[in-house]
Amino acid sequence: MKTAIVIGATGLIGHHLLTQLLADSTYSKIVALTRKPIEYNHEKLVNHVIDFNNLNKYQDYFIGDILFSCLGTTKKQAGSIENQRMVDVDYQYQAAKMAAENGVAHYVLVSSSGANKNANSAYFKMKGELEDKVKPLSFQRISILQPSLLLGERDHFRLGEELSSYLLPIICKLPGLKRYRPIEGAQVATKMLNVSKAQKEPFEIYTLDELFK
Repeated sequence: MKTAIVIGATGLIGHHLLTQLLADSTYSKIVALTRKPIEYNHEKLVNHVIDFNNLNKYQDYFIGDILFSCLGTTKKQAGSIENQRMVDVDYQYQAAKMAAENGVAHYVLVSSSGANKNANSAYFKMKGELEDKVKPLSFQRISILQPSLLLGERDHFRLGEELSSYLLPIICKLPGLKRYRPIEGAQVATKMLNVSKAQKEPFEIYTLDELFK
C-alpha cells in the first residue's frame, strides 16, 4: 500500500485525480497540500493547508511514495507573468526538490503540449523550463504528461478556453491537427493514475496522443 502526495488537488485535473486515488486500492493514504481546505472528508485523505510562499516550512509533508504535481494558474488569475511563473515553475520545482530529498520514488507532472524552454510563448516557455529543472532530481521514476487544452468544469470562468472548447474539436478534425485536440481533465487524471502504477522506465514523456490511450 502506497502514500501519494498531491499538489494542485483543487484544480481541474487535481480534483479528478484525488477522487480516483481515494477510490484506488493501491493507495492507502493521500496527502493533499492545498491553499484552502478541501470540503470533504475521507478516511484515506490527509489535507494540509499550506502557504506556498513558504514551502520550505513543510518539508515533512513531502514524505511518501509518489508526488503528483497538478499545480497551475493563468496570467489573469495570478495577476502577472511573474506571479504565474511563481506557481507554474518556482512552487512546483521546490515541491519536487523537497520530495526528492525525502526519498520519494516517483514524480508525476502535468506539463503541456508545446512545452519548450526556448518557446516565444511565456506559458510554453515556463512549462519547458520546469520540465528541464526537474529531470536531474533524484527520483527513481519521472513521468511528464503533456496535454493540450483541458476540458471540464472549473471553479472560475475562462472565456478563451470556453470558446476554444467549442471550436478546437471541430478544427482538429482537419488533417494534421488531430494531435492538438482538447482532452477532458478526468482523462488526464486517469492517465496519471495508470502511469503511477505501470511505468517501469526511469523517465517517460506522455504526449497528447498517448494520453487518450
